Amino acid sequence: MSLRPSGRANDQLRPTDFDFTISKWAEGACLISTGDTRVLVTASVEEGVPPFMKGSGKGWLTAEYGMLPRATDTRGNREAAKGKQSGRTQEIQRLIGRSMRAAVDLRLLGERQIKIDCDVIQADGGTRTAAIVGASVAVRQALDHLLKLEIIATDPMPEHVLAVSCGLYKGTPVLDLDYAEDSNAAADANFVMTESGGLIEVQGTAEDTPFPRQEFIALLDLAEKGCKELGARIQQAFSK
Repeated sequence: MSLRPSGRANDQLRPTDFDFTISKWAEGACLISTGDTRVLVTASVEEGVPPFMKGSGKGWLTAEYGMLPRATDTRGNREAAKGKQSGRTQEIQRLIGRSMRAAVDLRLLGERQIKIDCDVIQADGGTRTAAIVGASVAVRQALDHLLKLEIIATDPMPEHVLAVSCGLYKGTPVLDLDYAEDSNAAADANFVMTESGGLIEVQGTAEDTPFPRQEFIALLDLAEKGCKELGARIQQAFSK
C-alpha cells in the first residue's frame, strides 16, 4: 500500500500532458499539466538584446513567472495591484531564465532574445519545475520557428531542459511532490538537468532537521529517473 496521498509509487511521476494549441501568436507555447498543476508558457522572439548584451554577438533568454489570483485554494491578490513582485516570484523567474540560458548556446541565437512567460493557472505543487519544463518545450518551438525561416542556421539547444521535485515524505524519498506532500515533507529539493543527465541547478532544503548525504543521493537518483521519463514524454508529445 502506498504511503502517498495520491496512491502513487514512491518513484512515480504524476501524469504529464502538453497542449500546443493554446496560443495563436507566440512563436512557442504550451499548456503543461502535471497532475493538477497547470502552467501556461509562451516563448516570444524579439530582435535585439538588452543594453548590457549589445555588441556581444550573443542572444539572451529571460523569463517572467506569475500565479493567477485563484491558482490556489484561496484567492491571492495580483502582484501588479501591489506594485511589486514577491521575493518568491523573482526567485522563480530567475531560476527559469538561468536554467534555459544554461542549455542554449547564446552565440548561435545571434543578437535577439527569447522572452518566456509562465503563468500558473492552477497550483498543486511543483509549479516552478513545471514552468521550467514548459519553458523548454516553448523555447524548442520558438527555435524551430527561427530555423525554419532560416533566421538562425544552427540549432542552439541540442537538449531539452528537464526539472522535477523530490522530497522526504514520512521518512521516505519520493518523486514529484504534489502540494499535500510538499507541505508536509521533512526535506524537498528541485533538480534541473539536461536530457543526458547534466545537472544545471539543484535547490534543496531541510524543513526541521538536517538530512544525511545518503538521502540526498536517493533524491538525486529519483530526479534522474523522473527527468528521463519527462524527456520521453516530451518526445512523445512532439511526435503526435
